[in-house]
Amino acid sequence: MNSRIERYVLLRTLTGAGAALAVISAVILLVQFVDLSRSIGGRADVSAADIFGLTLLKSPAVIQILLPFVFLSGGIAAYVGMNRRSELIAMRASGVSAWRFIMPSAVAAFILGVFAVLAVNPVSAALSARFEADRAAIMAANYMVDQPKDIWLRQGDERTQMVIHAKARDTVQGKVRLRGVSLYIYQKNKTGQPEFKRRVEAAEAVLRPGFWQLKDVREATPGESSVRSDSLSIRSTLDSEAAVERLEAAEAIAFWRLPGAIKQTEDSGFSASSYRLRFQQLLATPLMFAAMAVLAAAFSLRLVRLGGLAGLAGAGFALGFIVFFFNQFSGALGKADIIPLFAAAWAPVVVALLSGLTVLCYTEDG
Repeated sequence: MNSRIERYVLLRTLTGAGAALAVISAVILLVQFVDLSRSIGGRADVSAADIFGLTLLKSPAVIQILLPFVFLSGGIAAYVGMNRRSELIAMRASGVSAWRFIMPSAVAAFILGVFAVLAVNPVSAALSARFEADRAAIMAANYMVDQPKDIWLRQGDERTQMVIHAKARDTVQGKVRLRGVSLYIYQKNKTGQPEFKRRVEAAEAVLRPGFWQLKDVREATPGESSVRSDSLSIRSTLDSEAAVERLEAAEAIAFWRLPGAIKQTEDSGFSASSYRLRFQQLLATPLMFAAMAVLAAAFSLRLVRLGGLAGLAGAGFALGFIVFFFNQFSGALGKADIIPLFAAAWAPVVVALLSGLTVLCYTEDG
């Protein structure tokens, strides 16, 4: 009997989460469609279908950020509904503890969080990259060129370091192409300190497997005159995807590629704090989903006859938003190296989980 009750509550909470996901997704799609219509459709000759296609590519990244609210709002809606129909009262009268039927929902949220990290996140990152490429193609076709921004890349290994500066970049047949390129090449001395060796300037640099292919090159070494050549190949430790990742925010990199991005960034002499923080936040995602499921139950179990259920559910929503902003704030502190990255990623999750468990203990056990 108890197992049937647990399955019923789990089904109700998953149904509520599915409904919440549908509503949140619809709102995000609408907002993104309007925003893209204003920013691109109003200035370029593109159809509504093209705008909607861009919306479908961009929206998953935003939906992923709001997934914890799916479990919070869906859970609250499900538990409040069962409470108003006196189903929770009947369950408790039959001797079933709230802990008994809340646990399956929390475990299911945790499992879905693992799925979101391992499967949804890489797909979202790939769609975001496709969105940027399609958006750039539309802008180029309509002569809508953004103000150029300087591009900086860095690569290296245990012997050499190379800083790459370019005026512009694009992607041609899956290969990264830089224009107006300057390469500053350093070599580590016996003490491990980098020493400047040469500077290479080129009109264009295309990243091919294992090397940069430069065109219209001028190479200068300290104390010697510059040398010109039509083309030059320089070894590269980057691939096209890694090079693009260096130009994107940590949030745009798929979970599976974050460890490699961390290693390559640190090998190049850069700080990988943002990548490490993002990796820890993704690891904490399943527990965050479970914490939101517990919070949803904690703020929805108050008996209807006691009154104040709507206010308590509203407080649950408010606490969810507080956790969200606390997560953003602690992330900013972590990126600034004010607090440890591990604490920045896991503190909001622990606060949310402990808050839910505390309210549950007070409601269920007095």
